[in-house]
Amino acid sequence: MTEDLKGLALDAIATSAAADDPDYPRFHVVPPVGRLNDPNGLLVDGATYHAFFQFSPFHPHRKLVYWGHSSSTDLLHWNHHGPTIVPDSSYDLSGAYSGNAIVLEGRELEGAPVQAPYQLFYTGNLKDPVTDERTASQCLVTSSDLRNFTKWPGNPLIPANAEGYTAHYRDPQVFRDPDRPGEYRMLIGVQRVNETGAAVLYRSRDLVSWEFEGELTFPGAGGAFSSFGYMWECPGLVRVTDEDTGEEWDVLIWCPQGITPQREGFENIFPCVYTVGHLKGTELRDTDGTFHEVDRGFEFYAPQVFARRPSEPGPVLLTAWAGNASEDDQPSIQSGQWVHALSLPRALSLKNGRLIQRPATDLPHDAGQPALVGTPLDSGQYEPAELHGHRSWQLRLEAEPDRTSGAWGVRIGTDRSYVDIILDGGALRVDRSTSRYNQHGAVRTVTLPEGGASVLEIVHDRSLTEVFVGDGALAFTMRSFVDPDSSGARLLAGGVLTLKSGRVRTFTPVPEAL
Repeated sequence: MTEDLKGLALDAIATSAAADDPDYPRFHVVPPVGRLNDPNGLLVDGATYHAFFQFSPFHPHRKLVYWGHSSSTDLLHWNHHGPTIVPDSSYDLSGAYSGNAIVLEGRELEGAPVQAPYQLFYTGNLKDPVTDERTASQCLVTSSDLRNFTKWPGNPLIPANAEGYTAHYRDPQVFRDPDRPGEYRMLIGVQRVNETGAAVLYRSRDLVSWEFEGELTFPGAGGAFSSFGYMWECPGLVRVTDEDTGEEWDVLIWCPQGITPQREGFENIFPCVYTVGHLKGTELRDTDGTFHEVDRGFEFYAPQVFARRPSEPGPVLLTAWAGNASEDDQPSIQSGQWVHALSLPRALSLKNGRLIQRPATDLPHDAGQPALVGTPLDSGQYEPAELHGHRSWQLRLEAEPDRTSGAWGVRIGTDRSYVDIILDGGALRVDRSTSRYNQHGAVRTVTLPEGGASVLEIVHDRSLTEVFVGDGALAFTMRSFVDPDSSGARLLAGGVLTLKSGRVRTFTPVPEAL
């Protein structure tokens, strides 16, 4: 008898008590039950944002991956929906792995075999139970209303890896070719047969017939990416405008597994990096091999941008898995049978070749100003009264450089279990060593970009904290399992401190299950 995999998942969701867990975030995308990892198929539909994600409803008892689905009209209040892609076909029985979405309109719909505006691409995973041999194929799901989803009857679109590559061949990103209107390209993360990582490109006019173009190369990088880890996961190309020059650049974001640069950073088991250039054919030109981490925190992986209709332009928004490999042992899996979350969506821009990331849910101009602003403070600890009793909040502080000496920052939690976020000269220092989860990093010091030390913005949501320094020049994402009975935060001053400005707001939304 064939299992009703969708029904089983819905039953698991219906009986879940995850939302009752005191660590369960209130304004992030979280799984209704089980495990979440990579964001998938992110898209904007009018005034509604849709976030699909890798979803294992039976975790940890059975690690079968579906696509989960949540939606929001404000990027803060997220509604759960039923599973979107169920791994019940011959080509995805071992899991519906990561991919992205594209939103069609106008004549684009006429050229698509399935004239549905929402086209979702993913990797079907199949493992032989005896040999453990893997088959990875690229597949399509379509929808006309984002409620009902249909697998393309001709799946898989790309049934196997190209010659010269292993079966580690996954995470398709489909995008319009800006240089050849009416055509589409697909970027896939791969492993070469010599066990080094790369990305390859395909081309199509109808989204179902794909022609292999070749490997993405970097002619000006001096070989920097020729042997750069053993596998590239979740590659994505996005066009971003430089805030200062107005020039457009193609930003390649990807997760190279197995790199060990001999410099600051890259402490996580698998990092996420970016480089900038201009895509011409299969070449990313005008990149000299320079790369940077997207986020310097303990938990950040597999970022993806939201797809939009061409007629509905807007800011480039990115979200990521606020987790990493080997981190399924977080306290929530025992207390609430759920684990992991997505980061808050961020608006992306560039300055001098470096990514700028700011919370997409920016603090409104009428947000409250902390009473501590403008008051000269001596060394010590101060509680912002506006945060008292709240466990989900957003706080932005700017110090007056001429009236501040010594380190300063914020403590979240109690003296027994806390996370410290400190600006100390030209560095950000984060210490979560006393928190309930620090197995994959307890203390980290990050050199700040020039001019970034006076502004500190923190988004905290129960057990998830995101830090933005210097107006978005540095981002730091982490899980922050402090004492669940704690609330608010404390301002820490290592010397004299005067806050030039500040804004604060608190959140109390509860996810609504559909």
